[in-house]
Amino acid sequence: MTNKPMIALDFPSEENVFNFLSQFHEPLFVKVGLELYLQEGPSIIKKIKEQGHEVFLDLKLHDIPNTVKSAMRGLAKLGVDVVNVHAAGGSSMMKAALEGLQEGTPAGKKRPALIAVTQLTSTSEEQMQQEQKIATTLEESVLNYAKLAKESGLDGVVCSVLEAKAIEEVCGKDFLKVTPGIRLSGGASHDQKRVATPSFAKENGSTHIVVGRAITQADDVVEAYHTVQAQWGGQ
Repeated sequence: MTNKPMIALDFPSEENVFNFLSQFHEPLFVKVGLELYLQEGPSIIKKIKEQGHEVFLDLKLHDIPNTVKSAMRGLAKLGVDVVNVHAAGGSSMMKAALEGLQEGTPAGKKRPALIAVTQLTSTSEEQMQQEQKIATTLEESVLNYAKLAKESGLDGVVCSVLEAKAIEEVCGKDFLKVTPGIRLSGGASHDQKRVATPSFAKENGSTHIVVGRAITQADDVVEAYHTVQAQWGGQ
């Protein structure tokens, strides 16, 4: 698993995806989320992998442990590089997810990395406190989920750049800290509240960054990607 910038393929169809990917002549690390996966199904993963790209399948599973375990057993067969769950599902669910992945990974193949969503980057502290009734600070909530994920045997978490350094201090440098909400300087934050530039992410503990519209909606997507890559320094 490389630490190249992950490009969020937030497109509605397979045609859009491959029109976008056809502009590149190098292997990428891409993120497939709910929108695309539900429109196109597992076949889209196979086609992207056949082009030599790494895939983060971002479905954020959150259900009873047995259901998540069974789902992960199936997802492991797709050959993706990273999958995720919601840490709010609890330690039993996260451990079951890991068991399902291990059982479903074909012999001789590497198990996909398993990471847990802490708090979405669209969530503000006020919203968390009022709607989720979590009475701590946002950072304390994220750190709690990160520690729970590590204790459950997971490889890392999804968090904002603003919490990555604190997570590194309690969970270690090798614990993955995948940070969405990455924008180039001067770019719009869209619907995310906790955003940062690639260079800020690099300096503040992120191990991987996820970039969407800053690349996919750029006038020159290849140039935008290489700008992000240069600022991030990932290989």
